[in-house]
Amino acid sequence: MQMKLKLTVAAAIAAVAGMALADEMVVTIGHVAPMSGSQAHYGKDNENGVRMAIDDLNAEKVMIGGKLAKFQIEAEDDAADPKQGTAVAQKLCDAKVAGVVGHLNSGTTIPASKIYHECGIPMITGAATNPDLTKPGYKNVFRIIANDNALGAGLAFYAADALKLKKIAVVDDRTAYGQGVAEVFEKTAKEKGMDVVDHQYTTDKATDFMAILTAIKSKKPDGIFYGGMDAQAGAMLRQMDQLGMSNVKFFGGDGICTNEIIKIASGAKSLDGVVCAEGGSSIAKMPGGKEWKARYDAKYPGQFQIYSPYTYDATFVLVDAMKRAKSADPKVYTSFIPATDFKGVTAEIKFEPTGELKNPTMTLSTYKDGKKVALN
Repeated sequence: MQMKLKLTVAAAIAAVAGMALADEMVVTIGHVAPMSGSQAHYGKDNENGVRMAIDDLNAEKVMIGGKLAKFQIEAEDDAADPKQGTAVAQKLCDAKVAGVVGHLNSGTTIPASKIYHECGIPMITGAATNPDLTKPGYKNVFRIIANDNALGAGLAFYAADALKLKKIAVVDDRTAYGQGVAEVFEKTAKEKGMDVVDHQYTTDKATDFMAILTAIKSKKPDGIFYGGMDAQAGAMLRQMDQLGMSNVKFFGGDGICTNEIIKIASGAKSLDGVVCAEGGSSIAKMPGGKEWKARYDAKYPGQFQIYSPYTYDATFVLVDAMKRAKSADPKVYTSFIPATDFKGVTAEIKFEPTGELKNPTMTLSTYKDGKKVALN
């Protein structure tokens, strides 16, 4: 009799556990960024933002369609390479993730977006800024940061109006991001009456810029705009010092607007002449920035760069749409993303019909005494 009672109790416990499991669902969010190579510090920061969001969502015990959602990340490395970017995009499609936060580089995000469109998975980037991303009109592609039209133009306005510069040289790394932001800057600079005295080209793998900088020096510019990332910009600043060009202003978009550039520049005087732009408000002016950054630094000390607040918010935006749709199925909830009105860490997030962020802000920064300082 006692044995039968034990079996009955065990069966009842198993049944309850089974019911509990039946009322749970696992939701996988994909993330892609360069986790290897010279841009790995950006990728790690972006991934940290997604992981932090997933930890916070799991702590909230989010319900979707009456079921408790357990969130997990499937993280991939695209090495900032377009071919690898499309390969891992297809891998995430095959894995049937619920949504993707990424990629970081425009050059990987743009071709990957076509893959996600074809397999019907929504993607939100908090880092890729080339305006071409949203031009195909895919209904599953969203951006929660200002694009290069805002960044490149904002820097040109600052160079002309605030600094009164007359002669500018332009360098770009020929990537979708670097070329895109440089073209916007150059076009706006000319419209503002500045003389673009030279336009040089490099790659996102280059380390030696002496020939380019020597050619530019002969044109006597007041400033140089660089379209590219911090690994090259930091080396360029060191070499500008070697050529006696530390008095020349140095401009760039969010790709150079990092804490890492301080280390890469290795004490170069030219760092003091840097003015860079990034989409969104400075951490201090973000609605939830200060409190969020304190939690981030406690969790991931010394790893903050730029985009992690945006990848954090992007993860929450995907889940907000799932909650409203009462489903984590991309076929069901993707159509709910355009109606997003989410109060995030970075801003109140709403989308234009194109998938672009409504009312994006921009922050200009410089570097003083080895620290990044917001100008606005």
